[in-house]
Amino acid sequence: MQQTNQLRKIIKGTGQATLIFFEFIFLYVIAGIFLSYVSVNKNVDDPDDVAIYILSNGVHTDLVLPIRNNTMDWSKTVKSEHTKGKDTTFRFVAFGWGDKGFYLEAPTWSDLKISTAFKAAFALSESAIHTTFYNEIAEGDHCIKINISENNYKRLVDYIHNSFETDVNHNLINIKTSAVYGENDTFYEATGTYNLFYTCNTWANNGLKACQQKAGLWTLLQGGIFYHYRK
Repeated sequence: MQQTNQLRKIIKGTGQATLIFFEFIFLYVIAGIFLSYVSVNKNVDDPDDVAIYILSNGVHTDLVLPIRNNTMDWSKTVKSEHTKGKDTTFRFVAFGWGDKGFYLEAPTWSDLKISTAFKAAFALSESAIHTTFYNEIAEGDHCIKINISENNYKRLVDYIHNSFETDVNHNLINIKTSAVYGENDTFYEATGTYNLFYTCNTWANNGLKACQQKAGLWTLLQGGIFYHYRK
């Protein structure tokens, strides 16, 4: 009889835990969708001082900036010598923040391990910034051009720069790895921790907020960013 009661308690406890888990997932998804459609900085009226881009591969969003202008010369900090190609002629550099394990251990979904996903979801791993160099940026379904003021561009530069981890000499810390995606990209150590509530797209969305551009109140997915420029 005692064993039967214990079994009932275990079954009841398991059922309650399962219910709480699915309630959490439901609320998480609903909040992720709803809050991404709540606009901030709806009425932006910036002079066309600097052109930046938001670029997506369908899952992950990068912020693309000019390599150099009167405000910032990224070539002095994000160095082409850290890439395989070592090309110094590029005109744009894309910045993407994310979980270090995802970036280095799972370049494609087929490479993703449960352990990597678990660590990322629960803030158990480090973060990294992925930089990619481009000569041209083509606007399209997954790329939008935004013209912003010089002052707002300075805000964006500060936001991105503060996302990098630096050494004692204030230099960016390049990650020595063969897990790059091509000839013209590289990784750097980053601040912050990826988790269920702060994803790569949350970081990009917050970057747009930082430079006073249209963005979602909170978003987990790239669609929550692009929605505000497509509607």
